[in-house]
Amino acid sequence: MIDLKQLTARVCKIATEAGAFLKEERKSFRREQVVEKQAHDYVSYVDKESERRLVRALSALLPEAGFIAEEGSAGYNDEPYCWVIDPLDGTTNYIHDEAPYCVSIALRNRNELLLGVVYEVCRDECFYAWKGGKAFLNDEEIRVSAVNELKDAFLITELPYNHVQYKRTAEHLIHELYGKVGGIRMNGSAASALCYVAAGRFDGWLEAFIGKWDYAAGALIVQEAGGRVTDFYGSEHFLEGHHIIATNGYLHPILQQLVTEMPPKDE
Repeated sequence: MIDLKQLTARVCKIATEAGAFLKEERKSFRREQVVEKQAHDYVSYVDKESERRLVRALSALLPEAGFIAEEGSAGYNDEPYCWVIDPLDGTTNYIHDEAPYCVSIALRNRNELLLGVVYEVCRDECFYAWKGGKAFLNDEEIRVSAVNELKDAFLITELPYNHVQYKRTAEHLIHELYGKVGGIRMNGSAASALCYVAAGRFDGWLEAFIGKWDYAAGALIVQEAGGRVTDFYGSEHFLEGHHIIATNGYLHPILQQLVTEMPPKDE
């Protein structure tokens, strides 16, 4: 039986060490070292080296676990446990020396998330949670907000790389939300955005076309902070999905309705 609280503490240390590597490399980082994976989706040697370090440390911590990793340096072969990791969430921010960017690590078994750790490098903030154990930021418990009206909501979203597929949805959301909510922001890092919802800084977040490594850790942190996470269609079984909503719970039905009730194309 895994002691999730103890394991989470050790993962926090690994994430913080990876963050220190990112911070040090940023001092001498050059944009010529960047490769474009697809249109406007970037990777650098920093992402790859950070992932190698994480895989090595986490493999030693839990040898019976496989990996789902953004840069593909390790794989999953139906092991009983699986680490879901993003070695540098917010790569575009990192390239431009813009906050935030972070290290995201989740552990799941075949059915559910067990722990999540997100270390936001620029603010030296470590968010973490384990199943049934509440959510924390630098050892202080965090909770989602109590905002329950859309007019007061401070929301965070993102415009994904898949602009052709998502453009109508994005235009619909901005049309429906702009001027009707307390504020809308984008920060370039899904993992940190989720944690900011967990900490009550934002009241809701939604994003499409994202990988498991982007949201797995943050999703558990939101849930343990008292919030709700589903796919765009309201399913609580979101772990295989790529279109995710996370809120304080009160605003969830409103945001879900916005993304599922799109107008016809000729409107």
